[in-house]
Amino acid sequence: MPAMSVALPPTPTTPALAVLAEQLGYDRVWLYDTPALQLDVWMHLALCARETNRIGLGPAVLIPSLRHPLVTAAAIATLEQLAGGRTAYAIGSGFTGRRALGQKPMRWADVVDYVRQVQALLRGDEVEIDGALVGMIHGDGQAPARPIDVPWMIGASGPKGFAAARELGAGVFTTVPAPGFDDSALLWFGTVLADGEDPDGTRVLEAAGPGGAVAYHALYEQHSAALDGLPGAAAWVAAIEEVPVERRHLEIHRGHLTELNDIDRLVMSGSLAVSITRSGTASALRDLVERAAAAGTTDFVFQPAGPDPARELEAFIAAVRG
Repeated sequence: MPAMSVALPPTPTTPALAVLAEQLGYDRVWLYDTPALQLDVWMHLALCARETNRIGLGPAVLIPSLRHPLVTAAAIATLEQLAGGRTAYAIGSGFTGRRALGQKPMRWADVVDYVRQVQALLRGDEVEIDGALVGMIHGDGQAPARPIDVPWMIGASGPKGFAAARELGAGVFTTVPAPGFDDSALLWFGTVLADGEDPDGTRVLEAAGPGGAVAYHALYEQHSAALDGLPGAAAWVAAIEEVPVERRHLEIHRGHLTELNDIDRLVMSGSLAVSITRSGTASALRDLVERAAAAGTTDFVFQPAGPDPARELEAFIAAVRG
């Protein structure tokens, strides 16, 4: 059976949800690195480590430009001190983490270089960065002994990102099935519908809507021509383009993945959200999981949304595991 994991935004309720995920039998909790939208990923990973005993922990996905490589190496060492043996680390080019700052994603070559610098620091090597040698020169007892060897994954959904993962010998953390990797974590948006539940009910809209709205956000910023194929795209684009260009990225990403913003609500319905996301009844979700697992997915990473994330976590794992 593939692993079943949870993706959570770092918020005040996150540690309690990590405890619930552990109790429900999930294998790992991944926390987002989006400081424009949520609180600090590393502080919340530490809080989750203190509150849990078994469940795996890690960031997904880290954005290299937000931190010096030595800062990331020190943060990894800190989490290893707290939860060594149950961690993994995903890193990417910054779709949300950078675009919410008004910046384009990083070049994949720079992401690869960054990962290699962090890995070298964790081995105990000295690395030249910004024209100067840096190293983990922590004294005895001040950090875990080097080398610190941890699992790595690359957050990617296209050929360049997948190539970066192969170059690094890493797994992938992705929104599309990615065969050919030993570790392939599939981020999963949506909700479990009860038999006979109205897809246009309020609960479904609030739980699946944020995942559906991401399609509009992503296509507008990356593949605007493809946006025309989504219902209500013209109204959504007209509304977002009324926002001054210098602050448009803020309104695109407001509520991203966690709640519908006012512009998203112009077009999003529960049934539309169900059609865009991986939502469905328990039996339908089991079928989707079986097919994705057969295609190479090793970890299904469910992100709950809406006003009752505990209900979403309970329903998803019950649906998939029967």
